[in-house]
Order: sequence, then C-alpha cells, then structure tokens
Amino acid sequence: MRNPVSTQTLEAARAYRLQRVREQLLAADCAAILLYDPVNIRYATDTSNMQVWTLHNFARYALVFATGPVILFEFHNCEHLHEGNGLIDEIRHAVSWSYFGAGSRISEKAKVWAAEIVELLRQHAGEGARLAVDKADFEGLELLQAQGLTLVEGHSLMEEARRIKSAAELELMRWTIAVCEKGIQRMHDEQRPGMSENQLWAWLHYENIRHGGEWIETRLLASGPRTNPWMQESSERVMQQGEIVSFDTDLIGPYGYCADISRAWTVGHVAPTAEQRKLYALAFEQVHHNMDLLRPGISHREFVQRAWDIPQPYQHNRYCCVVHGVGLADEYPALAHKGADWDSSGYDGVIEENMVLCVESYIGERGGKEGIKLEQQVLITRDGCQPLSQYPWQDDWL
Repeated sequence: MRNPVSTQTLEAARAYRLQRVREQLLAADCAAILLYDPVNIRYATDTSNMQVWTLHNFARYALVFATGPVILFEFHNCEHLHEGNGLIDEIRHAVSWSYFGAGSRISEKAKVWAAEIVELLRQHAGEGARLAVDKADFEGLELLQAQGLTLVEGHSLMEEARRIKSAAELELMRWTIAVCEKGIQRMHDEQRPGMSENQLWAWLHYENIRHGGEWIETRLLASGPRTNPWMQESSERVMQQGEIVSFDTDLIGPYGYCADISRAWTVGHVAPTAEQRKLYALAFEQVHHNMDLLRPGISHREFVQRAWDIPQPYQHNRYCCVVHGVGLADEYPALAHKGADWDSSGYDGVIEENMVLCVESYIGERGGKEGIKLEQQVLITRDGCQPLSQYPWQDDWL
C-alpha cells in the first residue's frame, strides 16, 4: 500500500499537538512540563527513539515551555535522529540517573540532572515556577522541590491535551488503521487449522512493521477454550477447525498512532455453531447499541446508564470498560460499567466532537467453553459517531 500522508499533514499535526500541550500548561498556570513517558514525548515533540525500551529506562526526556523553547534531552549520540524536526529548539544530552545507567552514582547524577532542570526553569520562566511532570523517580522530584520548584501532576494535563484530535491527526490515524486492517486481512487469509496462535499473530506484526508501524502493545489473540475468560495472550497452542479465534489488535502503527480493533472468526472459516452464533450476536449488539448512544454533549454518567445491559450469565466476565479513548495509545477516558463498577471507579465528564473512542464488548459465560471479543474504533462527529475501521463483521453469523 502507498502511504497517502503528505508532509503538510504531518507538519500540521505536529503544530496542533504542541499547541494543545501549551494550552493545557497555561490553563494550569505551569511554566513548563517535564516529559518522560515516550508517548507523551512523541505527542509534544514528534520524536521517537527506542520507544518500548524507554518505557522502562528513563534515558530520554523533554522539557516543553508554555511560552518558551522545546528542549529534548536525547540518548547518547542520537541527536541526528531528529534532523528536520522544526518543533525542537535545542537538543541536549540526557542525564541518566536510573540504576541501569548510574549504578552507585544515582545521587550524584540526580543532582546534576536537577541542577540543569532548575537552571532552565530560572532562565526561561523565572523564580518560583510551577513545573508539571508526567512521571519520574522520587529522588529527583525531591531535589527539584528542594530548589523551590512547585511540582504539578502532569500526566493528566497530557491526557487532556491528547483528547481532542485535529483533522491532520485523523489522517495519520486513518493510515494506521488501514495498515492494521491490512494485517487483519492477512491473518484472515493465512489462518488455518494446525497453526499456532503465535504463528497467526505474527502476521499482524509483519504487516505493521513493513508499512512503517512501530509495535503492538499486547498479544491478545486466543483460540478455543483460551477465549474464555478473555485476556489470555497468544501462545503455542495449535488451533483446531471450528474453534473461535478472537483478537484485539492494540497496534501502534505509522507515526505512532493506535489502531485498536477486535474481531472474531472460526478456525478454518467454517460455519459457527449455534452457541458461537449466539455469543457473536450478543457482542455485536452491545457494540452497536453503545455506538448509537455516542454523540457530543452526552455525559459519561448518562452514557453508562443508557449503555447496553449485559445479560446476567455474562456479567462476571464482562470487559474492563464500556468505551475508552484512543490516540497515540489508549487514552482518557475509560468508562466503567454501570452499577458496582461505576460506584467504585466511574468518573463523570463529557463526550466531545473530535474525540476518538473504542467501543468494547466481551461476551463469554463464566465457566463457558468459548467467548467473543469485539471492538470498534469510532470518531465523535457533530451528528454522532462514525466508524473509523471499515473491516467487515461476520454478517452471516447474525
């Protein structure tokens, strides 16, 4: 497939995202935000370097000022990776003070790190600045506070920034979804009895990587009895003809955007049993009932209260949420089911135009033989919700 994304589209998405971050900083009266989460760094600066590795190794970070420069602190000798990126005003060498990089010198390195951050805040924002931080180890945070900085929880600011998508962002996301659907179709065509779950799942990775994608966040593909309960990741289990195979892509594709789609088939693409057909019809009904409710202005609470009622036999194995946001990865909000789930972890808010959401369903009886996982990625428009994925359903099962 040919990549349809133009340079102008990419530049527009970059500018929009940085502006969203700065708007959140100004609204929170923060001079800057210090970013360590590689997804947040990607959103604000559109830089990418060893994304999965830096999720657990604090080896690169960015300092984004509300009304000042964007400074990227990059891993050793990696400055050349970002040539031509006009968002970055300065690239510095990152100071690593995690145990992997610093060993017994953690305290020494953390002091060097903190002194540089404090000096930059004083230079570009003055004394007593409020600094948002998305995540960091406690020793460094204490050093910043000891220098008079007021620290603000910054991950929520980034989630708010990421919540509303621009037209350019949606173009990037649609390309990722097209790549993901290419991978789904490849899995569909290659799937046969006698192959392992891992062999089938590898085709999704193959199509993602060869089209410029990046990684897949989970390995949620299961067959037969491993589909109930849900959340078992792909294995060496050999799939047998007629069993259910279901999956959740969680794919981070080109430009770092996420395609989060779930479908279910039978192994060998044979006709489903009556029980498989029933499970599929219920999951399909849940997804589409809830899609029909989505519109700008509906509150989280109202949506959840009006959401599809899961029949009692399937309540115990229900999915962890009804819908969730998605962008560069799964994002705010995640809406809890009505009842006890809402009481323990629900929170209110408002669905807005140009949010992108994933509508979820898992239907599998407690102790049942199999289950069905379905999910659709949708855009909230002024008229309701618009499916972003065009991958077909099993209409002949309904």
